[in-house]
Amino acid sequence: MSHEHHHHEHECDCHEHHHEHEEGGLKQKLILIAVTAVLLAVAVLIEKKCNLATWQLLLVYLVPYLLIGFDTLKEAAEGISHGEAFDEHFLMSIATLGALCIGFLPGAETAFPEAVFVMLFFQVGELFEGYAEGKSRDSIAHLMDIRPDVANVEREGKVESVDPASVGIGEILVVRPGEKVPLDGIILEGSTSVDTKALTGESVPRELEAGDEILSGCVNLTGVVRIRTTKAYGESTVSRIIELVEHAGERKSHSEAFITRFARVYTPVVVFAALALALLPPLLSGDFAGAFPTWLYRALMFLVVSCPCALVISVPLTFFGGIGGASRKGILVKGANFMDTLAKAGTVVFDKTGTLTHGQFFVEAVHPETCDERHLLHMAAHVEHYSTHPVAAALRDAFPEEATDGCEVGDIEEMPGMGVKARVGKDVVCVGNAKMMEAVDANWHDCHLTGTIVHVAINGAYAGHIVINDMVKEDSAESIINLRNLGVNRTVMLTGDRKEVAKDVAEKLGIGDFHAELLPDGKVEHVKTLLESKESGTSLLFVGDGINDAPVMALADVGIAMGGLGSDAALEAADVVLMDDKPSKVALAVRIARRTLGIARQNVAFAIGVKIAVLLLAAFGIATMWMAVFADVGVTVLAVLNAMRALKV
Repeated sequence: MSHEHHHHEHECDCHEHHHEHEEGGLKQKLILIAVTAVLLAVAVLIEKKCNLATWQLLLVYLVPYLLIGFDTLKEAAEGISHGEAFDEHFLMSIATLGALCIGFLPGAETAFPEAVFVMLFFQVGELFEGYAEGKSRDSIAHLMDIRPDVANVEREGKVESVDPASVGIGEILVVRPGEKVPLDGIILEGSTSVDTKALTGESVPRELEAGDEILSGCVNLTGVVRIRTTKAYGESTVSRIIELVEHAGERKSHSEAFITRFARVYTPVVVFAALALALLPPLLSGDFAGAFPTWLYRALMFLVVSCPCALVISVPLTFFGGIGGASRKGILVKGANFMDTLAKAGTVVFDKTGTLTHGQFFVEAVHPETCDERHLLHMAAHVEHYSTHPVAAALRDAFPEEATDGCEVGDIEEMPGMGVKARVGKDVVCVGNAKMMEAVDANWHDCHLTGTIVHVAINGAYAGHIVINDMVKEDSAESIINLRNLGVNRTVMLTGDRKEVAKDVAEKLGIGDFHAELLPDGKVEHVKTLLESKESGTSLLFVGDGINDAPVMALADVGIAMGGLGSDAALEAADVVLMDDKPSKVALAVRIARRTLGIARQNVAFAIGVKIAVLLLAAFGIATMWMAVFADVGVTVLAVLNAMRALKV
């Protein structure tokens, strides 16, 4: 059961050929196992029917033994030559070579079939592990489905198909319906809908037109589009996501790190214990020659049982599976170590704008005093026509006709900290806050609604006000409820927004604690305080939109970013990226992590429990080599099958 270092070396070249090579390897192994099983049966028949000398029998059994054991013996020899002798290949080789030789001791029974069987079953275990790892990799490879194979580039008036990696920034690509978008870019012409399921897990296609950004890894569904590339392939969303997930296995979880350390200490201890078991009882018994074969057999069995395969393989595989299962749901976990921390979530801190809310303003209500709603909006939209403020954008969106209705706007004057004054037709219109109204002596009054209140005065007389708000995301409230159900009772919202707005959002969503009007360093201070006051053994998660939250993300135990589909800052700063901007995925991430950790714990308990039982039996001579084989390989196979449950979310 190939040691961890064994598979992580190959993880990066997981392109298509690697995939085929892996499948081919599993098929070969299956054929090898079948042939060996047949040869082993033939050897047992020969032993029963023909009366052969021990050395002749050895030759008969060596054929299946070398056929199936060659790889393991080679790995063991390489391990010894690299000075890393104590691994499972070494344990298996010593035990089986010992079993082959034991029959030559005076008064001992031969154990040839056992030796071949141990090797055979060891390979069956490796076959299962290879299959399970392939499955986890496929799950991560559904992300690889987004890896584009070719890019169609316009060069010198012709469209040619080239390797995406060879396309430069600023080149023009043509993407037809049904094709993957190979590199990030801007649509020059054409409109289409794209499927972002592979990136985000969301099934509703997004509509895009000329001028919109289009991300690599999306599938173009309806129209032909021409795209100008804005990033090279290596910097594009798709290759960065793939790289992130591929390397996730390298950051080991606590459980994996513990097991690697455990195996390093454990294996030499076992080898010396087996030596002691073979030599001490016969020496103490007085009849060394008579007792030695029995105790040697027990020591060999002890070695087979003690092999830590089930642990060394199933735990990393469980985490690998958990990361794959999460990526299927559009949750990218950057390392197995974050699975541990996610599972212990006790405090979740949310940024407000862009995380719990869309971060886009819209007109919620229009309250006119002296004119109708339409006229009030009309005036405000004209005055704010040239402003870049998000509030101005919301006013323009609410009254799109203002661009074409031909009203003349002049004498525009920005009044810092107050608003904008302009002439619309014959009227002088002031749009701004309460200070602005006071400056022009308009008789204003406040609104019963919470939000950004934009007051309007026409020719110095108060005309009414417009309420502008940031839309709360549909699943924000559900997110808080789900976290409560998972036992995360402490939810906190931090925002730079005004207190009334923050209070309104916190009440709507049922968030217990909120702090408003914070500058970025204020958020850092609050998170530091929360980190100091959290319960021991729990972790603090910070959820933000990744753009201005990098310092807080670095500070939290786990920084979770709304991926904003391709926001670079989010991919860099965060430990976990939610690809589709849904806060409800936070609770799902915690659930997946807890389940993954639970499966890893089951495997550890089961493997160690069975091992200890059979080791005790082996030391007292009750266990047989067959039981030893089950304790090792059977447990490994069961643990690997259990680890595969982590893939299912």
